[in-house]
Amino acid sequence: MLHQQNQSIHQTSLYSQVTDRIVAELEQGIVPWVQPWGRDGGSSGLGLPRNASTDKAYSGINILLLWDAVIRGGYASQHWLTFKQALELGGCVRKGEKGWTVCYADSFIPKHEKERASQDGGDPQSIPFLKRYTVFNVEECDGLPENVCPQPTLPDERELIPRAEALIAATGASFQIGGEIACYIPKLDAIRVPRQTAFHDQINYYRTVFHELGHWTGHASRLNRELTTKFASDGYAREELVAELATAFVCASLGIVPTVRHADYIGNWLQVLKEDSRAIFKAASMASKACDYILAFEQRTIVAEIAL
Repeated sequence: MLHQQNQSIHQTSLYSQVTDRIVAELEQGIVPWVQPWGRDGGSSGLGLPRNASTDKAYSGINILLLWDAVIRGGYASQHWLTFKQALELGGCVRKGEKGWTVCYADSFIPKHEKERASQDGGDPQSIPFLKRYTVFNVEECDGLPENVCPQPTLPDERELIPRAEALIAATGASFQIGGEIACYIPKLDAIRVPRQTAFHDQINYYRTVFHELGHWTGHASRLNRELTTKFASDGYAREELVAELATAFVCASLGIVPTVRHADYIGNWLQVLKEDSRAIFKAASMASKACDYILAFEQRTIVAEIAL
């Protein structure tokens, strides 16, 4: 029991530490999921952070933590390794490097709960846990193979627009183009967005569409999030945060620089984060699922084209 209590205290502390860091940055006007590839002309490549050994993309809160690390460390790479992985690849972490914290969430079923379920019937109750581990940017390592440290490329934005158009079409979402309002209408399961030529900077059309597609993923027939909360309510702020993060994740994956579409929501986000240290974890997790849901349409299209 004491071990479980200590574990719970540790988890609460980790939730609070991560949330406190993000709250502090929001209060300074820094949004961790916007332009995470460095300030003042930084040259880090667009994209989601990935493990350089497995090529697996990080998800949820770890995207925000590692984008923040890219900003703080001034790195040009979005690729990361554990200390052990660096050694396995024939390299090593440079002496004096401290690394960066990421989180691993999972659950387990205690022995006594398995025994109870076996005796009483029903499903055993699992206990969620959260633990931290340290990763290092490939630029903190020496001796790694060249293919593990690819040079980042900054794509031409004009070339990214057709890819964004193809992904939007692949979703099959219902769009109402025109007017002056951008929104997702749950009752109609439809997205309303102004004409692209109505935007001062036309790339914002894509950012706006992906924001509304973020909401669209929450429909009951898809990821089934609560979308009926009132404007300015706590639930509304939480869903807007999910959509905002999902937009950033999708845009980064497509090579489109994310921006804050609703800067006036920052105050509402701060209130939610200060009241619930787990809110940013939940929002980032939901946003990752929304991002994966949207990007899966692109993969299906690629597979279908290959099959032809």
